[in-house]
Amino acid sequence: MTSPDLLHRALHDPGDPPLRPLPDRAAELLRALDAPPRLAAHLRAVHEVAYGLVEWLERRHPHLPLDREAVLFGAATHDIGKTVHTAELSGPGSAHEEAGRELLLAHGVAPHLARFAATHASWTAPDVTIEDLLVSLADKAWKNKRVTELEDLVVGALAEASGRTAWEEFLDLDDLLTDVGEGAEERLAFQGAYPV
Repeated sequence: MTSPDLLHRALHDPGDPPLRPLPDRAAELLRALDAPPRLAAHLRAVHEVAYGLVEWLERRHPHLPLDREAVLFGAATHDIGKTVHTAELSGPGSAHEEAGRELLLAHGVAPHLARFAATHASWTAPDVTIEDLLVSLADKAWKNKRVTELEDLVVGALAEASGRTAWEEFLDLDDLLTDVGEGAEERLAFQGAYPV
């Protein structure tokens, strides 16, 4: 199977359990950049978790202003800089972050959407929004990785918006992330089925 065939499969394979397709613009960018199939599979897994986080948040906190489409696009493109820094697909590194933002801007993506490529690993920056936090959280939770500092920031934002105690918000978020974590093995297998 050729790389374009594998990329097509990574973008369209329903998965088990099923994964939603990426937003059209994100999938178009991945095809235009000849993205590695594993990157496309990873972005689908993170996008799926982000979708669940947004759905949960909209049900539990309908009063919280949230740019749903920004979160979903951000999750679908947060690692797009790895099309340039391919060594970071299987190893550590952060060069892909700013490179991803610049790449998205160069392809006409609005700055408020391109930012997620640069912010998904810097959730303590002073101008981070709930959208940034959700993309970062999805990027950890998809593989059942729990990051206390990140979760505390999400809990704080939710408590401030809802007027509930941080403990109440933590308990609800913890239940959600525990449920999300139960699907990590399947998401990891989906990603691992595609070459770097």
